Amino acid sequence: MKKIIVIGGGAAGMTAAVFAAGPDVQVDLYDKNEKLGKKIYITGKGRCNFTNDCETEDWASHVCTNSKFMYSSFHSFNNKDVLEFFSSHGMPVKIERGQRAFPVSDHASDVTNVLAQEMKRRKVHIHLNRGVKNVLSEETESPPEEVFCDGGKKQSGRAVHRRITGVELADGTKVPADAVIVCTGGLSYPSTGSTGDGYRFAQENGHSVTECSPSLVPVNAAEEDIKTMQGLSLKNVRVWIRDGKKTLYDDFGEMMFTHFGVTGPLILTASTKIQKELKKKNLTLHVDLKPAITQKQLDDRFLREFAGAKNKQLKNVLGTLYPSTMVPVIIQRSGIPDGTEINAVTKEQRRRLCSLTKDFTVTLTSLRGYSEAVITRGGVSVRQIDPASMESRLVSGLYFAGEVLDVDAVTGGFNLQIAWSTGAAAGRSAGSTGGYIQTRRRNHEF
Repeated sequence: MKKIIVIGGGAAGMTAAVFAAGPDVQVDLYDKNEKLGKKIYITGKGRCNFTNDCETEDWASHVCTNSKFMYSSFHSFNNKDVLEFFSSHGMPVKIERGQRAFPVSDHASDVTNVLAQEMKRRKVHIHLNRGVKNVLSEETESPPEEVFCDGGKKQSGRAVHRRITGVELADGTKVPADAVIVCTGGLSYPSTGSTGDGYRFAQENGHSVTECSPSLVPVNAAEEDIKTMQGLSLKNVRVWIRDGKKTLYDDFGEMMFTHFGVTGPLILTASTKIQKELKKKNLTLHVDLKPAITQKQLDDRFLREFAGAKNKQLKNVLGTLYPSTMVPVIIQRSGIPDGTEINAVTKEQRRRLCSLTKDFTVTLTSLRGYSEAVITRGGVSVRQIDPASMESRLVSGLYFAGEVLDVDAVTGGFNLQIAWSTGAAAGRSAGSTGGYIQTRRRNHEF
């Protein structure tokens, strides 16, 4: 019987275990946490946006890093397949704004429960509170093989390579295995157990790991007045980020102010586009609070609001145009003295209010850390991974899936889809005979 060890009980790990298990395959899943899917429970604010129901041909456009690498695994288990998988296993699904897919219950636990039940049905052995310390491999030589060439028969040389032998657990126990699938996640949300173990496993077995950084992460801001708007969420706004005259990001949607800066869907997605530039210098975030109307139409609206309230103070009238916590900031930035009555507001002051509304600026200084990042950018180099099987090109029987790989996407369920697709590919391949290195050896490519 073939024995497979899966390291990590997150989205990719549970999927790999499900797809690897079979009549002649024993799958053991090890996780250092006390429960499965710990990170799944906090995704989508506990609701779990588990994939995106976009057209399959559009899916790759949402992948930020190494989208071509995902082609084979995605088309073997794509977003439509994922929707069908969960719905057919008793989890009703709903599609919300932006084609985001959620459990109808709005409970992330439903996603984990489907996978846990399917692992139980397939007799996967689950070991919780048992971390893996090392992934073990050994150097071997393949026997010489005969190859027929144009000039007749000749014998090929011996090929030296490495193969998986098993794992060493945190308590020192060594567990033999024919294949190991590393699904340990990245560095984001370390409280869920994502502490970079998979990168070490990869490097100790000869793999390169690209530079890692927090991604889909909130951003720090310089202005002190941002703190006074903590918790304010802005919907249906236009956001663009500039490096001088160069626009790095431009989109419509939702954002939120915090005690340190800005966050929300628009900002998280923007963080993947501005990382390199923000490491070098401050950038400017521009917010159009009223993107549906022109500056002239906005001025006309000011005039209408002001017409019936000439003896009222400006701060008491602007509450009809801005959220209450934003009014003091708008007035202070406009330079209009506090306590000014509507009948004293000049045309120039009104113009400044319009400009602030159509172009509210924030100075972005840096990204927040891994503890607040949805995902990690960077990881195990995909150049050393077979994209169809997720097997290492360097070590026979070693597989990688999920966030540990150098693949990442924007928000909207795309990163979990990467976990499902790569996990399924790794599980299928590890559970079958052969593999990338064995196939190459048969084809005399070594």
